Amino acid sequence: MNMSPTLICIPDISGFTKFMSDVDISLTSKVIPSLLNNIIYANKLDLKVSEIEGDAVLFYRTGELPPFEDLINQMRLFYTRFYEQLEVLGKRFSHKINGDDIPERLGLKIVLHYGKSVGSVAIGSRIKLMGEDVIIAHRLLKNNIPIDEYLLLSDTLLDEYKDEKIYANFDWGRLIKEEEAYKHIGEIGYSYVNLTPLVD
Repeated sequence: MNMSPTLICIPDISGFTKFMSDVDISLTSKVIPSLLNNIIYANKLDLKVSEIEGDAVLFYRTGELPPFEDLINQMRLFYTRFYEQLEVLGKRFSHKINGDDIPERLGLKIVLHYGKSVGSVAIGSRIKLMGEDVIIAHRLLKNNIPIDEYLLLSDTLLDEYKDEKIYANFDWGRLIKEEEAYKHIGEIGYSYVNLTPLVD
């Protein structure tokens, strides 16, 4: 198994479970793949796809981290392209029951984490990521953040940018510092920023 420093990025669709239970499968089978594909096609930062997880994409990138500004701009692009596609789908399926309110039902949250020693193994044409940092990245999706759409950056990732200028205030919002306690892992610190002003 190969071990290397790895950036982990998980864009995750908010409202997915309720959408899947409320809407006919013929509609969800068109909407969800379209949104996930749109996220993948918006990747301009050479992130690799490890897995597609139903309502999320697990991206990764090994080696040197991109400049902080480039990283944030990529996350902005994921979010804005996602919303552009939501609007397209809402119009395309407006004749379907529950089709016209697709943009109100679904949203996007993004988790960014950095692991200094992440394992990877080839399974078919994909690379499967392994190790505690992969678990941490997924656990960070389960948190007490009081909003549904946000960008979360773990402290271990932000620590890698300590020599760069990190703005506590982005041009659309402010980073808010939090921490979460996870069973078998302990306290994990992170900061998050609300993404909704990007499309308001």
